[in-house]
Amino acid sequence: SCITARAASAQQAPHYTAADVRFMQGMIGHHAQALVMTALIPERTTRADICALGQRIEVSQKDEIKMMQQWLRDRGQSVPKPDAQHENQMMNMPGMTTSDTLMPGMLTTDQLAELAKARGTDFEKLFLKDMIQHHEGALSMVATLLGTTGSGQEPEVFRFAAEVDTDQRAEIARMSALLDRLGNTASPPQP
Repeated sequence: SCITARAASAQQAPHYTAADVRFMQGMIGHHAQALVMTALIPERTTRADICALGQRIEVSQKDEIKMMQQWLRDRGQSVPKPDAQHENQMMNMPGMTTSDTLMPGMLTTDQLAELAKARGTDFEKLFLKDMIQHHEGALSMVATLLGTTGSGQEPEVFRFAAEVDTDQRAEIARMSALLDRLGNTASPPQP
């Protein structure tokens, strides 16, 4: 029987996998925690470079969350709410440990509390250190996805994973340079 070019193209296009779905669902919660972290910036520092970094992260993560939610909806998959609270709630379930529930690089409840308490240069250093950890976790999630046979082949998933990898690496380099500069400055005495 004869098939149309469109049908042939659809048959040849790589389909998404369960690992692709888990990646998108997990990355929504991962991005949501980055938004929790960036929301702390305005009341804890006035450094222009940290504020600008936080704004860049916030804009990109919000846009990417919308894209991931739409990708999941378009495929009839469960769309998690974009908040980090479900991760923290799972940690409190009997028998669950932090390593069982957190995506790679995610901050624990204690780490988030420590970040929220910090101010000034102490906050800036801790924010950068924690966000580097967080971004490295996203790189690990991409590596896991692309290391899973058959996963990350759908063009939209592959493109997004590649963008996450590139963007997170660039931001890690920027944050590391900022952290190096902050390491050379003395913390002012806290009132």
